[in-house]
Amino acid sequence: MNLTLKIWRQAGPEAQGGLHTYQVSGISEDMSFLEMLDILNEQLNEQGEEPVAFEHDCREGICGSCSLMINGQAHGPEVTTTCQLHMRSFKDGDTITVEPWRAAPFPVVKDLVVDRSAFDRIIQAGGFISANTGSAPEANSVPAPRDKAMRSFNMATCIGCGACVASCPNGSASLFLGAKITHLGELPQGQPERYSRVVDMVGQHDHEGFGGCTNIGACAQACPKGIPLDVISQLNKDLRTALKQGL
Repeated sequence: MNLTLKIWRQAGPEAQGGLHTYQVSGISEDMSFLEMLDILNEQLNEQGEEPVAFEHDCREGICGSCSLMINGQAHGPEVTTTCQLHMRSFKDGDTITVEPWRAAPFPVVKDLVVDRSAFDRIIQAGGFISANTGSAPEANSVPAPRDKAMRSFNMATCIGCGACVASCPNGSASLFLGAKITHLGELPQGQPERYSRVVDMVGQHDHEGFGGCTNIGACAQACPKGIPLDVISQLNKDLRTALKQGL
C-alpha cells in the first residue's frame, strides 16, 4: 500500500506543534500500525531527518503505552490497542492523520508521546488495600462470591492507556477511575478503605484537571479492554455513600 501520513510533530512540551505530511510506500496489510511507523522512521533516518517519537513497549496489547489518535479515533478504526491495529484496516492511497492524546492532564512530551503520569497519581491516591504482608494466604481463606470475584478480575484488565480520556469530549477519566474503584471494591480485601479510597481518588482525578462525566459513553466504546460504562455508576454510588458517612 501507498499511504499519505499527516503526523503531529512537536519538539517538546513548550514548543509549537503542527501536522507534517509524509509519504510511505510498500506497506503490507499484515503490518501493525507501529510497524508502519517503524518503516517511516527508517525512511526519515536515511534522509537525515528526525524520526517520529511514539511510545510503545510490549506490542502485545498489554501495556497500553502505544496510545495514538488515528483519524480522530482513539487507537484507530478498530476497538483494540494501536500495536494490535493492522494495516488491513486501511486502503491503498488512504490519508491517515496521527495525533497524540488531546487532554490537558496528558501534556505532550514530544511528537506523539504524552505524559500519562496523572493516572499513576490517581492510583497512588487510594489504590491500595490494608493486608498483612508475608507469605500468600491459602486461596480459600477469604471467601468471595464468584460473580464479585469475576467482576473484580475483569475490571483489573484496564491497562490505563487513556483511550477513555481521549474519546471523551469532557476529557474525563471516570471510566479508568471506575475500573480501579470497582476492581478493589468488589473483593473482601478492599473493604477497609473502600469509601475513603473513592474520596481520595476522585479528589486526585479532579486535581489533575480531568473533566466530569456526562454519560456520553464514548469512553466505553473506545476501551480496548471492554470496560463497561456501569463502573461509573459504581463509582458514583460509592462516592455518595462516602459523603453520607462524612468522609
